Amino acid sequence: MIVDIQKIESGDESITIRYKELTPKLEKIIGILEKTENKVWGKLDSKTVSISIDDIFYIESVDDKVFAYTGEQVVRLDGTLNSFLMDINDESFFRCSKAMVINVNRVKALKSLASNRIDATLESGEHIIISRRYASDFRRLLKGARS
Repeated sequence: MIVDIQKIESGDESITIRYKELTPKLEKIIGILEKTENKVWGKLDSKTVSISIDDIFYIESVDDKVFAYTGEQVVRLDGTLNSFLMDINDESFFRCSKAMVINVNRVKALKSLASNRIDATLESGEHIIISRRYASDFRRLLKGARS
C-alpha cells in the first residue's frame, strides 16, 4: 500500500482511497475517516455495507459464518463472535450462548425458564434463549446496570 500525503497551501482538503479489494483494514480506515467508529462492515448479497451497531439485535454464528441481524436485514460479517466482541468493545453486547451475542439495549422482556435459562424477547419480537452457562453473568449485568 502506498501512502501519499501532501501539504497544500490553499483549496479544499481531500482524501482519496483507491483499492482493488475492500479489506477489513481499509474498512476500519474508512470508518475512522467517516467518523463511523460505531459501525461494522459486512456483506449483503454481493455488496459491502456498513451497519450501525445500535441497529443490531443479535449476532449469530452458523456453520462458521457470522451474521448480524437488524430489523430490516441480515448482514454477513467477517471474523468470529469473539473478534466482533473484541473489536467493538461495547458493553451493550452480551454473549448469551456459544453461537450467539445479543444487544442488551434491544431486549424488551425477560422470562425465567427451567434449568436456569432465560428467554429474552427482543424489540423485533424474536425470542433468544440465554443458556444456563451465561444466565448468571446476565443477571449480574442487569443488577449492575440498575445500580
